[in-house]
Amino acid sequence: MAGCGAGRQARAGRPRRDRRGRYLSYKLAERLGAAAAALCLAAAVPGPSAFAAGEPEPYAFTDGARSVTGAPSSTDAARLEPGHTYRSSLPGSGKLYYRLDLDATSTAYVSVTAVPGPGTTVAATDGLRISVQDARGTSCSSHAAHFGPSRSPHPIAAWGAREVSSGRSLCQGAGAYYVLVERVGAEGSSSDAWPLELAAVSEPPLKRTGATSAPESWNSASPEPVTGQAAERAGGAGFATASMVGQGVWRTRIRPGQTLFYQVPVDWGQQPSATVELGSSSGGSGYVSGALTLSLYNPVRGYVEEAYAGYTGRQTSATLAPLPPVAHANRHGFADQVEGMRFAGLHYLVVHLAAQTADSFGEGPYGLILRMRVDGTAQSGPDYAGRSEPGRLFEVTAHDRAGATPAGAAVGSAALRALAVGGIGAGTVLLAVLGVWTVLARRRAEAQ
Repeated sequence: MAGCGAGRQARAGRPRRDRRGRYLSYKLAERLGAAAAALCLAAAVPGPSAFAAGEPEPYAFTDGARSVTGAPSSTDAARLEPGHTYRSSLPGSGKLYYRLDLDATSTAYVSVTAVPGPGTTVAATDGLRISVQDARGTSCSSHAAHFGPSRSPHPIAAWGAREVSSGRSLCQGAGAYYVLVERVGAEGSSSDAWPLELAAVSEPPLKRTGATSAPESWNSASPEPVTGQAAERAGGAGFATASMVGQGVWRTRIRPGQTLFYQVPVDWGQQPSATVELGSSSGGSGYVSGALTLSLYNPVRGYVEEAYAGYTGRQTSATLAPLPPVAHANRHGFADQVEGMRFAGLHYLVVHLAAQTADSFGEGPYGLILRMRVDGTAQSGPDYAGRSEPGRLFEVTAHDRAGATPAGAAVGSAALRALAVGGIGAGTVLLAVLGVWTVLARRRAEAQ
């Protein structure tokens, strides 16, 4: 993939005969450079043959994530900085501590994703618990995530928070806070260590005090599923590589034991809803309980909602329960599906097909359809007194909306098909694009 860096170097050599010539050459380079970048990106994405052996793609950790070692005691806890992502490991027994050094005004979140290896034995009640505590041992929050009816090892994420609010008296001051990560579940489960991905985030306070209770009423009727022609969109292998989708019908394939990640832009005042359909099998018999899992996480990777479906070999589907419109005040709700819908941004849909599906119906891959709906008109967000870490986390950009359209999916799919049919490498494609750019740029410069 070394050739994909050549476009940046070639830009310095574009013709510079006069103002008009420079402008035209720049625009031409910009357009052709975008095409070259798309082809390089497409070449970097593994196609179906990359996992032809039937092994599910491993979890894709965030590139450049820092390594951090959890401590058995809060005294030795390593510091997590908001705006950064980390890699760690959770042993089969015991618990780990990490530290947050917080001010008295910002709300902090930590999401921890556990990634048990393929073949790991897990029960429905096995899972992960995240607690945030102050220096006195007072619990600020505690959330748990479980493998559920699938009883299949796959990435699960739980989150914790130190929330700053005028309605709270505990965990409000500046100082050191501790994130406790521990395994929960039944005795006799696998004692293998689980790789972890930790993401720390900060949310600024509001300039003016907002509502102190969640909205009491909202449209909780089940929306009609989206219909129409499905666009191809393969899922990512982790939160960091989640594929963008928006309202529409999306299609891909999934293998037993595989987990697919998607991200969907949801703005303030909007309601997301999603249904995932697993296609019928070509053979086999039996029943797999909780074979299909559909989970929703908010922009800080906080759990919101989950749905399951068993599988008999016939097509089946799982649908998220109705969710409230995104609102800052939802944080004051009691149910997960209400308090989780507390900010705008890129929400995550995670689809898992239980590994044991292969025992009854074969290794697949199986057809998968995602029906995504986003209702409501985008509204202005709350007036924050500062910026989030990482920045712009709680907003939806024009780039997000563009990437969530079926047209955006077509660009990547077309590039992949062209590379697959032609059997040419990204370096060859890039050289061809740059060659065309050079010829056209010279002609335009000479014409001036």
